[in-house]
Amino acid sequence: MSETNSPATPSAVLDVWCDLACTDCRTALEDLRALRARYGGRMEIRLRHFPLAKHPHAYAAAQAAEEAAVQGLGWPFAEAVLARAEELGARGEDVLTAVAKELGVDAEEVDTALIDGRHMLIVDADQAEGKAIGVTGTPTYVIGGERLDGGESQEGLRERIEEIADRLLAA
Repeated sequence: MSETNSPATPSAVLDVWCDLACTDCRTALEDLRALRARYGGRMEIRLRHFPLAKHPHAYAAAQAAEEAAVQGLGWPFAEAVLARAEELGARGEDVLTAVAKELGVDAEEVDTALIDGRHMLIVDADQAEGKAIGVTGTPTYVIGGERLDGGESQEGLRERIEEIADRLLAA
């Protein structure tokens, strides 16, 4: 799932490997918002799914986010689910349909997507690619071929992403 702020072709791509039940990923949203504000359409920020086994509803959340993306509200949905990560852990998939309704996403279609598994291949492919490049936790960022792990600490990561983005955009 990707989001750009303009139709211009981005010169930098930031992949964000995320578990939508992860509070560290929620903390990372502040940095992502700052990056969007700074780079606009020059940077594409792509949500890549990496649901962790310790979060039993993260896989369903990833599928629901993909359905929301089909409906044009992928990032708003992902951010709203991250804001309710603890509630997702406690209440499960009911939170996903509630978020969908709040945002104007077709909640019945989200529910159907979870039943028929139409987005499982996207989530599985993201997870497999993440494992192949060494992602072990979330959030993990990849920009310009460099992997930056944010699961332990977000300290300094935005600055490092900006350094790499600035180099890519200057090229």
